[in-house]
Amino acid sequence: MSNRLVAYFSAGGVTAKVAERLAAAVGADLSEIIPTQPYSEKDLKWTNPLARCNKEKIGKKDVPIKNRISKMDQYDVVYVGFPIWYYSAPNIIVTFLKLYDFSGKKIALFATSGGSDIGRTAEKIRPLIPGDVNIVASKLFQPTDGDEILRAWAESVG
Repeated sequence: MSNRLVAYFSAGGVTAKVAERLAAAVGADLSEIIPTQPYSEKDLKWTNPLARCNKEKIGKKDVPIKNRISKMDQYDVVYVGFPIWYYSAPNIIVTFLKLYDFSGKKIALFATSGGSDIGRTAEKIRPLIPGDVNIVASKLFQPTDGDEILRAWAESVG
């Protein structure tokens, strides 16, 4: 087992591909963050104000997660990946970060987006997570970024 973990949520597969390449580039374990209720295409239609993704974000609702990481205590560095929704992380990421004690660990956020940057995502979610959370970095990646870019960033944060 590596002392590094790449945990990610991916709605359309783009973040999954980046997460898989990042984990391979740095020899990290890989775990998908899976919602209990999968998102349908209709749920993700952000232009519809009644879509599930909008209701969750506006209502600041936790999103139940289907799977758990049994040995989180063995990781020193956790890279957490997600698509950008409304200039921040989807609520499932906050739910994930609330599930574990990250004291003494480094958290590095990475994201993908069709048009937004990662902005102040770390600052927005840090107060929502209990305990001593050390978010050391955040970065937006393009699906075309090479493995060297992913590896250099990951190595720079832990």
